[in-house]
Amino acid sequence: MLAVTSLFGSSFLSATLLPGNSEILLIGLLSSGSASPLLLVAAASFGNTLGGITNIIIGRLLPGLKPQRGLNTAMAWLNRFGPAALLLSWLPVVGDVLCVLAGWLRMPWGPVVFFLCIGKTIRYAVLTVITLQGISWWS
Repeated sequence: MLAVTSLFGSSFLSATLLPGNSEILLIGLLSSGSASPLLLVAAASFGNTLGGITNIIIGRLLPGLKPQRGLNTAMAWLNRFGPAALLLSWLPVVGDVLCVLAGWLRMPWGPVVFFLCIGKTIRYAVLTVITLQGISWWS
């Protein structure tokens, strides 16, 4: 259970602006067989989604300022695709910016959390499948 809790915490931190190592920890836990892959994916996805929601809340707390030049790409994705752009919230750095901007733009909670959760879960599910395939190939 400590392994699952550690993965949850690492995944939460990885989704915020703080450094985390959730992918490395997930691969290590899958390799050691510490817990079921489904439980590990669920813990990582839930922690990472909550971290993303934290970034959205931070964005909602920001004052209404004009976005800076470096944010143009993320802003263009959000303007074009709306909350569905958060399917890319798993991307390093860009994903954090997407979440903060989604909050800053006051996008509706339901679709934002839905796409955020889907994007984060797909990331960990794909990583799990690749890791388990690699483990079975080397065995």
